[in-house]
Amino acid sequence: MIRFSVTILGSSSATPTSERNPTSQLVNHHDRLFMIDCGEGTQVTLRKLKIHFQKVNHIFISHLHGDHFYGLIGLISSMHLLGRDHELHIYGPPELEELIYFQLRVSQTTLIYPLVFHATRSDVPGIIFEDSFLEVSTFPLNHRIATTGFLFREKPGLRKVIKEKALEIKIPAWAYEKIRKGEDFTDGEGNFYPNNELTLDPPPPRSYAYCSDTAYHEPVVEYIKGADLLYHEATFMNDREANATEKFHSTAAQAGKIALQAGVKKLILGHFSARYDDLQPLLEEARVNFPEAYLAEEGACFEIPVAI
Repeated sequence: MIRFSVTILGSSSATPTSERNPTSQLVNHHDRLFMIDCGEGTQVTLRKLKIHFQKVNHIFISHLHGDHFYGLIGLISSMHLLGRDHELHIYGPPELEELIYFQLRVSQTTLIYPLVFHATRSDVPGIIFEDSFLEVSTFPLNHRIATTGFLFREKPGLRKVIKEKALEIKIPAWAYEKIRKGEDFTDGEGNFYPNNELTLDPPPPRSYAYCSDTAYHEPVVEYIKGADLLYHEATFMNDREANATEKFHSTAAQAGKIALQAGVKKLILGHFSARYDDLQPLLEEARVNFPEAYLAEEGACFEIPVAI
């Protein structure tokens, strides 16, 4: 079974607290590590969790408010000092490339590994990463500055050959890959076997949707519909809904509404205001609208199981 999980590295909003760092997450898909946002303290949390950050090859930055990228130059520098020898791909707003290279230039740092930038757009959705296992796309959010959400979606897997049927008709080894890809099979005697008699459907592809800083924004539902796991910011409680609207953020209750409308399976709440020491009331507000809501607490790991 291919692993698909999300580990929380930071869950605070604009300022860190003694318990929470600014936003950062690590997506593990098929033992490949993808980072989303990189607030202050990210690499410290990585060390505490004993995660080998040189294995991170792709970092996605949602927008250019500091609590989402101020840890990036430190992480880039640590990778350099620790002898990284392979590419690091960074996806984010076009201005991010200028910011990073300015910091490297004034500190007279010449990286010993290649840094590859991929500019994102906040006005239209689009695919920004793709390989044989996974596709990552962006979608627009409604924040004070240009901000993108990210959707990690598995590609459909190969079909599963029915072992008993394969032995019965003596399928040769060379034919297995074609059959798993959906092809029919004809044996040496001309007997025809349709694929649906030889295989079982693969598990449905899983998906993870990440809604970074955003006001309550119903148009986002079309991009995240049916996601297995959704992260949605929940900066405030309902009694501060006016603050949320003014600052283009969401309340926990609003995050629950979005999850309900999108028909997702599980919701993670995060980006908590530093005014909240106790997060339980935010969780309770979200669960009024969406019972399968959970808190993004540092070190928490959310597994996305394969549907049976």
